Amino acid sequence: MQPTDSSRSIHHLAKDLERVVSEGRNPNTVDIDTLSTEGMLARINHEDAKVAPSVATEIPAIAKVVNAAAQSIAKGGRLIYIGAGTSGRLGILDAAECRPTFSVPDGVVIGIIAGGERAVLHAVEGAEDNREAGKQDVINITLSQHDTLVGLSASGRTPYVSGALAYAQSIGAATAAIACSPNSAIFEHADIAICPVVGPEALTGSTRMKSGTAQKLVLNMISTATMIKLGKTFENLMVDVNATNEKLKARALRIVMQATECNEHDAATALKASNNNAKLAILMVLTGANADDAAKQLVASNGYLRHAVKQPL
Repeated sequence: MQPTDSSRSIHHLAKDLERVVSEGRNPNTVDIDTLSTEGMLARINHEDAKVAPSVATEIPAIAKVVNAAAQSIAKGGRLIYIGAGTSGRLGILDAAECRPTFSVPDGVVIGIIAGGERAVLHAVEGAEDNREAGKQDVINITLSQHDTLVGLSASGRTPYVSGALAYAQSIGAATAAIACSPNSAIFEHADIAICPVVGPEALTGSTRMKSGTAQKLVLNMISTATMIKLGKTFENLMVDVNATNEKLKARALRIVMQATECNEHDAATALKASNNNAKLAILMVLTGANADDAAKQLVASNGYLRHAVKQPL
């Protein structure tokens, strides 16, 4: 019987996966199914401990992405994550957290997943293999040369992501790729390659584990450092937090008190006068300015609280 095109494709893919680090078999966990519950967890935890050091080796590359993303957003562009499966879901999660944490308007940090919204909760068969769909999905959001596109793929071979990155490069957008295997295909279309090599997973090929954790750490670093560079923090306080519920209003109160060392009454008074704007309330307390003057100081300082405190009107 002659092999079909499909069987030949699967054969070649199997050969490709042999070269992907995250798809390898982990010698430290071959007996994991014989261990006690605590033994299993200890073995998984031992593997997880390798993730942070692997990410640390990529800090110079991550810094380049942060600088590109901050520049994009400062000029009216966007930070966009794109991926399939676990990688795509991680990108969507990180993007979604930016709005409530840093009061970033909708559409500034975006997550795109192969297969669309349904793929967030369900597997969409074949979506990650469609290179043209990756290109089309970034065209659909009007990707421009002012944006920064970050492609995510644990294996580094996802055609959907490569298609998006290739198009992004062709129009002059800043591009970066995150994969957990060296010499990944998605790096061919990225200005910046981030490759935390975490080794084989505790369960062979289950890249939602160490590889997913590594990607989550990198995304946390990219978005958080980008927002810090854009003036969304004061010291290590989230002064641009969007106080939309009781917990966040309480957090805003504590942030004003921590930033200024004022008492609760003064913090609450400033927050009321500033319409629960923690950054504005902090500036009012530190400079003695009223809400209108403090708002003008922030505008003159492009929203950077440290600058506004040092250079009052």
